[in-house]
Amino acid sequence: MRDLFQLPTRLDKIENELTKKQGIHLYLKRDDLIHPEISGNKWRKLKYNIEEAKRQQKHTLLTFGGAYSNHITATAATGKYVGFKTIGIIRGEEHLPLNASLQFAQDCGMQLHYIDRTTFKKLHILEENFNPSSLNINIGCDINEVYIIPEGGANKLALKGCSEMVDEIQEINFDYICCASGTGATIAGIASNLKPPQQAMGFAVLKHENLAEEIKHKFQLDANFTIYNTNTAYAKTTPELLKFIHDFQLEQGILLDYVYTGKMLFYLFKLIEQNYFPQNTTIVAVHTGGVMNARVG
Repeated sequence: MRDLFQLPTRLDKIENELTKKQGIHLYLKRDDLIHPEISGNKWRKLKYNIEEAKRQQKHTLLTFGGAYSNHITATAATGKYVGFKTIGIIRGEEHLPLNASLQFAQDCGMQLHYIDRTTFKKLHILEENFNPSSLNINIGCDINEVYIIPEGGANKLALKGCSEMVDEIQEINFDYICCASGTGATIAGIASNLKPPQQAMGFAVLKHENLAEEIKHKFQLDANFTIYNTNTAYAKTTPELLKFIHDFQLEQGILLDYVYTGKMLFYLFKLIEQNYFPQNTTIVAVHTGGVMNARVG
């Protein structure tokens, strides 16, 4: 399985007029290069869940997500490459033809089932007690034969996988490590492995006033990190954000998505511009992948 993935991932120095002017040393950890279909934090969150599924001798992975979920496509691809059957419980109604993300998942062999949004919100999908029969879903096997992974892969095993990226950063002495934050597993895993005075900062990709406290409660985490609230809706773009992503690709030769890493870097550069960080601060920003599902032209 290790031969499938490019690990550890490299650090790319990111320089432009702003970083030079503000005296900021910025590096991008290229987790987007881990695998073309199972990239970034998605593989890191799945890694130890796969090991646990094997330990329990389960042969089917069942997980949850939206119609454009990077986690759904990554789980489907993992099943294809590693040898698991996969089942995706999708938020919302089926729409044909399938979008590119769901078509990819289905082509990987994932069995797709749809739940209306109201019911989906009521599911305790972070618990391992999902009962498909109560929703008249036929998964084709006994639920006891299935290894359940929560939405976004966000559980304690995910934190263990995400924490490892800190161990890979040996060549520089960084002050901050930043990433996009949705379910919060990535920032929680990173923060759990930092040594003071190193700091972790997550950039919320959806509107959420108390995301930091929710993350700490969800994972029973005592680690110190901050969440920068972008006050933006999930997967919504603006002309300014798209221009930033376009210009970044022209300048640095690196493709960003607009849901996660593109948004994180967009707001990180705003903070740099506003002198949020002292001169000579060294920052590592994590490219968590996702470009397969959210390309911009």
